[in-house]
Amino acid sequence: MIRLLTVLFLIVVMACTGDKAKDLLETAEFEERQMNIPHAKQLYEEVIRLYPSSPEAEKAKARLAKLSQT
Repeated sequence: MIRLLTVLFLIVVMACTGDKAKDLLETAEFEERQMNIPHAKQLYEEVIRLYPSSPEAEKAKARLAKLSQT
């Protein structure tokens, strides 16, 4: 149920704004705050894969590195 709500949230957020890299990063950060670490990691990886040259990709790499240390 939580995963479904998260996916719906992601779709709504991404449809509302034009900066998809930022939106995806914010969703990953939200998932991390909710302690849904596996999904947060997946979303951070998507940011890196889809927007490799963006500032958000650099932030996503940093968050993945931090999550890997814990």
